[in-house]
Amino acid sequence: MNELYIVLIRAHTGLGKAARKITGYGYTHIAVCTDRSLTDFVSYSRRYHNYPFEAGFTHEYRDYYAFGRHDSVGIKVFRLTPDAEHYDKVIRYIRSCENDSEETFNLFSMLTMPILHGISIYKANNCMSFTARVIELSGCVKMDREHYRYSIKDMDELLEKYFYFEGRLRRRTSPHYDEYMEPFEVRRFFKGMGRLICDLISRIISDG
Repeated sequence: MNELYIVLIRAHTGLGKAARKITGYGYTHIAVCTDRSLTDFVSYSRRYHNYPFEAGFTHEYRDYYAFGRHDSVGIKVFRLTPDAEHYDKVIRYIRSCENDSEETFNLFSMLTMPILHGISIYKANNCMSFTARVIELSGCVKMDREHYRYSIKDMDELLEKYFYFEGRLRRRTSPHYDEYMEPFEVRRFFKGMGRLICDLISRIISDG
């Protein structure tokens, strides 16, 4: 049986905590897992814990979510079982995102989601638009608007009948953790921010 797991994450990051206070909603990140072990997640997110602007398609692991002093993380999981044709579409989409060097992180869409309900930018995604596209390609539910306009809460409600599990996911060591947790450097932080913002603005202008 083909299985896809849509995983909502109660992120321990500072941005995650701030978002929960502002919105009153508990989950601030979302990812896709292709097996029930829930060890390798794919999403659009930061590639290093301390550098949120060095972001794009990435693989994430349990100790990326339950980092530092944390031994677990709160999650909510939905299980989809698409047929072979739709599952193949999902896998091909994931691989195309992973192997396309032009793909980047859609920071603007994420920041303006509460007001504008998503902004489409050429070859740019965030965790919400990527996961919503996976859900759309799975053929398991009918979506009544463009995939990039779905928030995490929207997908939580959309997938209600596919609920699988809600609780704590225990930390598990990955071989990439030390690299992911590279120490913070102010210059690198702002350099990454400037590069991403300029790239997104350029794509908006070019597309217009």
